[in-house]
Amino acid sequence: MTATPPRVALLWRGDQFERDGATLGSGRFAATATAFAAAGLAPEPSVYAEEAEDAVEAQLGGCAAVLVWVNPIHEGRDRRRLDALLARIAARGVLVSAHPRAIMAIGTKEVLHLTREMAWGGDIRLYRSHDALAAALPQRLGDGEARVLKQNRGHSGIGIWRIERAGEGQPGPDMQVRVRHAPRDSAEEVLPLAAFLERCAGYFADGGMMVEQPFAARLPEGMIRCYLVGERIEGFGYQAINALHPPSPSPGREADAAPPAGPRLYSDADDPRFQHLRRLMEGGWVAELLAATGLARADLPVLWDADFLLGAKRPDGADTYMLCEINVSSVSPFPDSALAPMAREVVARLRR
Repeated sequence: MTATPPRVALLWRGDQFERDGATLGSGRFAATATAFAAAGLAPEPSVYAEEAEDAVEAQLGGCAAVLVWVNPIHEGRDRRRLDALLARIAARGVLVSAHPRAIMAIGTKEVLHLTREMAWGGDIRLYRSHDALAAALPQRLGDGEARVLKQNRGHSGIGIWRIERAGEGQPGPDMQVRVRHAPRDSAEEVLPLAAFLERCAGYFADGGMMVEQPFAARLPEGMIRCYLVGERIEGFGYQAINALHPPSPSPGREADAAPPAGPRLYSDADDPRFQHLRRLMEGGWVAELLAATGLARADLPVLWDADFLLGAKRPDGADTYMLCEINVSSVSPFPDSALAPMAREVVARLRR
């Protein structure tokens, strides 16, 4: 008798109407479903909404695995109830990726501080309270160097700011600062530091925090996204992403407008441009990340990505890299080269 294929739920956020009509035959998960079916799995759609929570939990409880694509914040709703559900499901033996434990370990901006001693780190500060940020920032900006502040959990550039001193004067709450928010089409502003700090107050609600890191001067050269399945890189995404770059007026564009971002260009793991970074990641950085965060190899998400900006050149001309963030909550889109490895990884974990 033929064994029943393991049920694997592909979960995203929606509403009850979308849940009632959800399919995997088309849309952004069609290729994933095809790859999973080819590997002997039985993929099925699962649309999460708070109002359908009981039905979602009942469905997931009958699955062997669930892969999740839900942003930390979506239309004003966070993931707290979903993460509690996923933790309950995992405790019953369902494979959950990414597990909420892994999200909190590597999928928040705090990971930049936890790994600051690694080669991808540097002068990175963590602020656990608004008062701590207000006390430290005047002196941190006093040298005139630009810095980047990031709220701990977010997406699409929300809560990420480039900030630098604007003008002379003594460091303090009245000093003028130049800031730009990372979301697309955000304009550069000059305002008192106290006014900017007031905007940041909400980032510390419910145990929130902010991380500060140096501004990457080579940002205009683009960002490299490494897509990993477990411990191995299975593809890359390269993008000219200039949301925080200082303005440079050009014909037809306002002086304070950020340079437009280019499309993200995907390639497989053998792209010759990124083999140095691949060797660093697979040859030691993933292991160092696990050691710094206390995760085991089995805790790594099935699919995750790490974003890097270029750092200063080494004396021998080789590039260095600055970690920008790690994404695990909703890694989409991703290169086709990761599809088959994802399916194989799920099969291997279920067998273990």
